[in-house]
Amino acid sequence: MNESLLSCTNLHKSYRSGSDKIHVLIGLDLQVASGEFLCLIGASGVGKSTLLHILGGLQHPDQGSVLCDNMSLYDGTQAKELARIRNEFFGFVFQSHHLLVEFNAIENVMMPYWVGRLGKRQNFQDARARARDLLDRVGLRARETHRPNELSGGEQQRVALARALMNNPKVILADEPTGNLDEGTSHAMIDLLMDLNRKMGQSFVIATHNMTIADRSDRVVEISAGKALILERRGRGD
Repeated sequence: MNESLLSCTNLHKSYRSGSDKIHVLIGLDLQVASGEFLCLIGASGVGKSTLLHILGGLQHPDQGSVLCDNMSLYDGTQAKELARIRNEFFGFVFQSHHLLVEFNAIENVMMPYWVGRLGKRQNFQDARARARDLLDRVGLRARETHRPNELSGGEQQRVALARALMNNPKVILADEPTGNLDEGTSHAMIDLLMDLNRKMGQSFVIATHNMTIADRSDRVVEISAGKALILERRGRGD
């Protein structure tokens, strides 16, 4: 196993539901190695999405720490700096792809470039060339000028994956990336995720109910009773 790239220690997170306080994460610890393909499983509502949001700097924990590449996400980090880390270090893929309907595929892929103001370090033409290359990698080069309503659900999810890769992040966080796909498209998406992990070297942390992804992962972590239960793997079940 490679050295830890992303880790969390003693995470606690709770929510209010009326007068009740629901404890979702209770002292959770987790480490993600560089280049690892890690799968989070567990019942609905157990805290998988919450954990992804905290790991990616989208939601503050009530208690605990998160380190990414030896940088602390929440220990005194200012909002502007956290936004920069989030944009450059992480790529996000959600069950609902969140593509902007007024923009075409290549423009959607380029969104992290614009949001992060990376034009200071990369000119527009270079960024557009990278977006085009990423669309090619996910099999959508011929669809780059199509808007989301002109794409199938599987194609939209592949655009979302290309967008997550735009800034060459070190970690991809994916929340049910096959949840809204039919069986055939789901298998194609899993193949694509595994292939990109091998070829591009990013760490992938995927929350899912899809046991096909779990069976092919480097490691499976079950979230239960607010903690992470490590299910060790000998290797990928390819």
